[in-house]
Amino acid sequence: MMIHNPILRGFNPDASAIRVGDDYYIATSTFEWFPGVLIHHSKDLVHWRPLTHVLTRESQLTLRGIPSSGGIWAPSLSYDEGTYYLCFTNVVGRKGVYKDLHNYVVTAPSIEGPWSEPIYLNSSGFDHFLFHDSDGRKYLFNMQWDFRKGKNRFAGIIMQEYDPREQKLTGPVKLVTQGTNIGVTEGPMVYKKDGYYYLLVAEGGTGINHAATLMRARSVEGPYEIDPHYPILTTKGHPEHPLQKAGHGSLIETQGGEWYMVHICSRQLPDGSGLSPLGRETSIQKLSWTEDGWLRLASGGRLPELQLPAPALPAHPFPVEPERDDFDETKLSVHWHTLRTPADPSWLSLTERPGYLRLRGRESLYSLHRQSMAARRVQSFRCEVETCVAFEPANFNQMAGLVLYYDDQDHYYLRISHDEELGKHLNVIVSDQGQMDELDAKVVTGWERVYLKASFDQDKLQFSFSPDGLSWQPIGPELYTGLLADEYKNKLSFTGAFAGVCAQDLNGTMQHADFDYFVYREHP
Repeated sequence: MMIHNPILRGFNPDASAIRVGDDYYIATSTFEWFPGVLIHHSKDLVHWRPLTHVLTRESQLTLRGIPSSGGIWAPSLSYDEGTYYLCFTNVVGRKGVYKDLHNYVVTAPSIEGPWSEPIYLNSSGFDHFLFHDSDGRKYLFNMQWDFRKGKNRFAGIIMQEYDPREQKLTGPVKLVTQGTNIGVTEGPMVYKKDGYYYLLVAEGGTGINHAATLMRARSVEGPYEIDPHYPILTTKGHPEHPLQKAGHGSLIETQGGEWYMVHICSRQLPDGSGLSPLGRETSIQKLSWTEDGWLRLASGGRLPELQLPAPALPAHPFPVEPERDDFDETKLSVHWHTLRTPADPSWLSLTERPGYLRLRGRESLYSLHRQSMAARRVQSFRCEVETCVAFEPANFNQMAGLVLYYDDQDHYYLRISHDEELGKHLNVIVSDQGQMDELDAKVVTGWERVYLKASFDQDKLQFSFSPDGLSWQPIGPELYTGLLADEYKNKLSFTGAFAGVCAQDLNGTMQHADFDYFVYREHP
């Protein structure tokens, strides 16, 4: 049995992995999307399924007003004596030299919850990890941010003891490493084996210079010596490799003593742009220990593998996910997220019109506060999404339709609206770095239902529409999917493309739109 990378496709970065008994779990970042932190589950490291979310209520996570690519950064998952721990950072500001952020931990008796209210930890930096030592003491590790002129912004990895009874950090803050000459040291993960404390860090930044570096010490406080053959993993200098941005690792030991590392990667468009609308994904690599106690890729070298041997575990596939969601349940499936706010009955309902997802229009697609949007990850370069909407706008301030969303500045929108001259009509909205254009209006007056589709083919995207879901015609020009990527026009962002449905009512009257179904279908 072989593992095929990426194991978590589409926007699933900053993987933090643990094993509890025979079960494997990975937590990934969700940034401005609600609920916060997606947990994935496997029993064989080959087959994975999205299982649950951790931060499901606003008392745990407030995202209103946070900037795009802010919110949840690099959660870390751990387990100790019957309790699951999840550390997370909420980045509420990221402009200029400052990072306004707050670090918390939540706990649960089961991976599926219920998860506690958050306990505040610190705000000195991001990417924090709670290590449970064998003597019962607990230590928080995180990178330290230094905004001062002339200083290294990534100012090293610091640690402080955590008192679980008092539920707070205690004692002195200690600098344990400033990293290697690769720089941009972050993402600390700590493990204990054979008398050593191993510190695994991400370096090089989360772009094409990304890497994973291992250090070790006899004491949890250090000093930490650097692996003489660092880094363990990187694709720096290999632009031809299909898994770019390889780094930010997390270690797992199987029941049989085999070692693996999950890590960030990115698959790029074939047009040479270096862009990936799928965002940063998660892959896994098999490791081996050297005689002198360092980890290496089992395949040799530092480059990740697309295919690798699975561990000696029974195969455990999960049921195939249906392509079509008919909105027949009373709550959204685990695939869906809403933007910055939870799915509140005041604006989203699956019961007011059974078999439909009803959205009540709120603020515009540029809003950082109260959008009415439900969306899921795009996970393949060749796929299509489809929906059917019943919507009767009364004026130009009321809109609803199919959205392909990277962030508030960059998105595509096939929307239904109303115009004094055209009446009820469709058109394509392009927002490119915040500059909006309206393309190719089609009149749909008298249509009770409008079928909408978007087809992805590598770097090309085409919208189409239909009166019956059978005969389709294109609308608008062929569009560039690179607009939905992290580094489009050199912006520094961290999420990935989402496809979904949305509604706006800029009059404030919350006119509703009813979506009958949503299809996400991948093509070879």
